[in-house]
Amino acid sequence: MFFVYNESITFGEGIMNNTNNIPVNYKNKKKYKTAKYPIRQPIYLTGLIWVLSFFATLFKKHKVEKINMEGLKPPYMILSNHMSFIDFELCALGTGSHRVNNVVNIDGYYRRPWLMEWIGAICTRKYTMDLHLIKSIRKVLSRGDVLCMYPEARYSPCGTTSFIPESVGMLVKRNKVPVVAVVHRGNYLHSPFWDFRRKRKVPLHTTLTKILTPEEIEVMSVDEINDRIKEALTYNEYKYQQENGILIKEPFRAEGLHKILYQCPHCHTESKMSSKGSELFCTECGKRWTLNENGTLTAQNGETEFDQVPDWFEWERSQVVAQVESGEYFFSDEADVYSMPRCWNFENLGSARVTHDVENGFVLEGHYNGQDYRIQRHPLQTNSLHIEYDWFRIRPEDNIDISTEDDSFYCYFKNATDVVTKLAFATEAIYQKHMREKRPTSKDAAAKSGS
Repeated sequence: MFFVYNESITFGEGIMNNTNNIPVNYKNKKKYKTAKYPIRQPIYLTGLIWVLSFFATLFKKHKVEKINMEGLKPPYMILSNHMSFIDFELCALGTGSHRVNNVVNIDGYYRRPWLMEWIGAICTRKYTMDLHLIKSIRKVLSRGDVLCMYPEARYSPCGTTSFIPESVGMLVKRNKVPVVAVVHRGNYLHSPFWDFRRKRKVPLHTTLTKILTPEEIEVMSVDEINDRIKEALTYNEYKYQQENGILIKEPFRAEGLHKILYQCPHCHTESKMSSKGSELFCTECGKRWTLNENGTLTAQNGETEFDQVPDWFEWERSQVVAQVESGEYFFSDEADVYSMPRCWNFENLGSARVTHDVENGFVLEGHYNGQDYRIQRHPLQTNSLHIEYDWFRIRPEDNIDISTEDDSFYCYFKNATDVVTKLAFATEAIYQKHMREKRPTSKDAAAKSGS
């Protein structure tokens, strides 16, 4: 999991101050404290985690490969891509006897905070300004242990690299310990985010590669470090499938794919896509595509607009970016809202209005326990969005999570369907637009230096 931290953001600026926020009027005012140091993982638990991971993957065809790792001992930092829960187990097989502290979102603590604390997990809330997380990471590394984090901060929606914030490079630069990139291949194909309950018979291949040494980090700029990290964590599951001749023959292989391919490329209608068996189709214009066993797409009639799932996915992103850049983008809907101020249960806050636009970011307004509440996350406070498909912990439907530094709000929309992917696109596009506008261009810098 990850956090928003950028030195170019000034805390004194109004955009970072939620002075117009009205907190939820909880009967129990106590909230789970994420700002605390993790314990050092007991060595007997390190061994137990390895054993449990071994048996969890025993009957799955998998390979864990180490590259450029000879003689590497803690402390070091692991940056891993993220596709499914099995990522944790395969990573544990790779680290072996080394104590590992994982950064984990608070929903992973649900009804088991004692267990997560016991194994040394570091709790955070996704896409928030968690400055204590930086201190906890430094604490782990100063103790001579391994810090493992997933900078994409969510399961990959379409099996390709998601947004990685620039703050990752800053974190590496400050700590100056070796960096290991862990790339899982096949995990998404085995259990795609949009249909994670049903598994496909796909071989799994995990590589652990040392990509940075302390000596390299010392002389490299943050931009150079980020470039190295992004290159190491670049992956494409569909390309991997086709290059390795992997066939997915399960008859249900396309079911749920419409959750990420929500816009028809033929009629351009949004949220009218559906799927069944191996087929993907638009209920508006009737066009149908087949998801073939090798992961390619074929239109059943007419032109095949996109024969690769990631190409369709990125086309949708480009449509949203265009709406954001033109100022056209706007979203608003009623939602059933559940919050997680603590770890043992979700608070049912009832109905609320969720609004998202280019200037204001997310605004959540509702009424609970006799008082109105208002939660706003400005564009520069949220560089991405936590989304879930059929999330079972509350109810098996799609939702978004709008988190603050001390609370998380899970929103289930009442009218809009299949919109969470678009909201994630828009959140990233809005953040990047505001970052560009905040930073001086090269022409501005030159003019300033000449004045």
